[in-house]
Amino acid sequence: MIYGAAFSTVTCITATWFVGVSLSGQTSPVSASFRPAASTTTARPQSAGPAATVVSSETRGDIFMARKMYREAIEAYKEAPSDSAVAQNKTGIAYHQMLDLNTAKKYYQRAVKIDPRYPEAINNLGTIEYSRKNYRRAVSLYKKALRLSPNSASIYSNLGTGYFARKDYKAATEAFTKALSLDPEVFEHKSTHGVLLQERSVEERAKYHYYLAKMYAQAGTNDRALMYIRKALEEGFKDKKKFQEEPEFARMRDLPEFKELLAMDHRVL
Repeated sequence: MIYGAAFSTVTCITATWFVGVSLSGQTSPVSASFRPAASTTTARPQSAGPAATVVSSETRGDIFMARKMYREAIEAYKEAPSDSAVAQNKTGIAYHQMLDLNTAKKYYQRAVKIDPRYPEAINNLGTIEYSRKNYRRAVSLYKKALRLSPNSASIYSNLGTGYFARKDYKAATEAFTKALSLDPEVFEHKSTHGVLLQERSVEERAKYHYYLAKMYAQAGTNDRALMYIRKALEEGFKDKKKFQEEPEFARMRDLPEFKELLAMDHRVL
């Protein structure tokens, strides 16, 4: 987000990867799948042959985005009505994917000017500030977006990432936990196409994955908790005793997989 914690394709030990910068659907930022424009096709006047269809410029842009043909997507979106906040926002995402943050920001701002209550574009402005390490400003924008879209798991995930970057781990955990309660798949989305960017870029990846493991363990989702424990250890998380002491991991300690993970010597990736 939403290109969309500090690791993303807009963005960290400095890893750069997006998971919807959350690119998610326009009205449902929980999913990171790319949803085509509402009016995708219109029937041509029938001739002698079967009815053909005309694909809208916005839908053509969506197709180019799905193929990672960002320049072509931009050209297609620019043919859409200039008063379409969605098209302006999608154009911003295409520039964002090309790491042209200045131009991306201009298009997000245009989208917000057209529709001041457009939470996805406000969220995406937050991801710009996050990429520039303006974490306080990013958190402020994510909060503003959440006031307009209070059930967005992706925006809560971004808010947690912003707090995490500021080393406010308590607030980050609260935001991540809320995101997880709204969408159990929120941290697993992989698509980078949509209207809302979800951030996945964090400088302290090992610690970030430790906190995700802790949340999944508390939720009883052992397979994902084990996955993130492994990630944390492979990325250099040193304090193994936390897994033995923190109450969130209590129900996992008799699992053979848990014992095996902690007994292994992990080579830092």
